[in-house]
Amino acid sequence: MSEHHEVLIIGGGTAGITVAARLCNLPRPPEIGIIEPSTKHYYQPLWTLVGGGVFPKEASERNEADFIPPGATWIQDAVTTFDPDKNTVCTRGGNKYTYDVLVVAPGIQLDWDKVTGLKDTLGKNGVCSNYAYDLVDSTWGFLREFRGGKAIFTFPNTPIKCAGAPQKIMWLAEHYMRRIGVRDQSDVIFASAGAGIFGIPHYARPLNKLVEERNIITHYRHDLVEVRPSSKEAVFRNLDDSSERVLKFDLLHVTPPQSAPGFIKESPLASSDGWVEVDKYTTQHTRYPNVFSLGDASSLPNSKTGAAVRKQAPVTVANIESFRAGKPLHARYDGYASCPLVTGYGRLILAEFGYDGVIMESFPFNQAQERYSMWAMKAYGLPNMYWHGMLRGRV
Repeated sequence: MSEHHEVLIIGGGTAGITVAARLCNLPRPPEIGIIEPSTKHYYQPLWTLVGGGVFPKEASERNEADFIPPGATWIQDAVTTFDPDKNTVCTRGGNKYTYDVLVVAPGIQLDWDKVTGLKDTLGKNGVCSNYAYDLVDSTWGFLREFRGGKAIFTFPNTPIKCAGAPQKIMWLAEHYMRRIGVRDQSDVIFASAGAGIFGIPHYARPLNKLVEERNIITHYRHDLVEVRPSSKEAVFRNLDDSSERVLKFDLLHVTPPQSAPGFIKESPLASSDGWVEVDKYTTQHTRYPNVFSLGDASSLPNSKTGAAVRKQAPVTVANIESFRAGKPLHARYDGYASCPLVTGYGRLILAEFGYDGVIMESFPFNQAQERYSMWAMKAYGLPNMYWHGMLRGRV
């Protein structure tokens, strides 16, 4: 089967649905197709709080069909190959689709297999992760059973979605240990491939104070390479000298290595490091002008967050309109990303920044200070804005 769409969107996640909704809201919307295999849609930022026992994981799940914008066609299939020279994509179902404009937004791939021994022990032996719907409740299960010992929280040597998430669950776990009276019998360890607690100095300073005040043990430039479930050992490679460090654990929360999906890496759309190669300001492909990409699979050099997509989507839609009208692309994305850094129950530092680490805060107070109001916004305000605003093309 072959079918043509004026705008064909690859991916029905945050980026794909937000762009589709905005296009459908135009006075003269184009004819839109959305290729997405999943029947479920997840608000993944909530998984930190699910892992900390604040919400059940079901609160993060909706039916995909409920968010396909009126006027768009949902193609429940998965893309396998691209032929941008012929404006064509092929799918797992054996179908071929052509387009005038292509929007590539399939999200990011979790590479569990890149850590030896990890995949088979997830959800068992104290090994957990908030990075998958079917695993996130095991984090809370292990945390509830924790009665002291060594708790390790990892950060891989790859780009990841929500770079703050690996430490958010650490702060919640540390707070929980104090609540149940086992903190003095526990070591809380942040083992990160990064060079520090956070990449933006404005927010790293207060976070480093919390590291000191709450007695967090840090091992920076350490990348998890192996999990030994039988001996409860985590093996790290020092990125500076390639030496090996073996740490015992009772609880191990793993943030897996991540990369662009395989069908993107192998396509003509990919950059040398596998992401969809686009201009950092316009989201237009650098070699195929009728191709745009945003969200986690794009080469945009910003933090990969849903908040970034909220700013990328209107730019992408405006530039698609300009491209289809034969006009210059004037809309610009400034690299904005937001990271609500949960630092405990009822506590949050709201990091907002753009390209080159420029601080881009929204509120008239010091957002680098822990606040309950920002926690409430993350827990209750942002999910509502996501389901009823972003995915409807309203914000």
